[in-house]
Amino acid sequence: MIRQDGERYRVEGPVTLESVASLLDEGLGVFQGARPVVDFGGVDKVDSAALSLMLEWNRRLGAQGRAIAYTNLGPSLLSLARLYGIADLIPIAAE
Repeated sequence: MIRQDGERYRVEGPVTLESVASLLDEGLGVFQGARPVVDFGGVDKVDSAALSLMLEWNRRLGAQGRAIAYTNLGPSLLSLARLYGIADLIPIAAE
């Protein structure tokens, strides 16, 4: 589930293989503005599908001339990004 607060969007619940397809569509349907910020602070479970989701949101918004940034990724997600060598591809929002 994604909750909107201005140009900030809070992802809640698991971001896993089972949920990523619906989150992809939900995000693309609600993200507004030139650079939405996606807050992962409400995520309680992640797997590598979360990284795929983030990269796909990057790609889709980039194709529209927009950007996206992420915040509150948590140690598990950051560790996965480093493990797969893609941490530099994940734009982190300045707080």
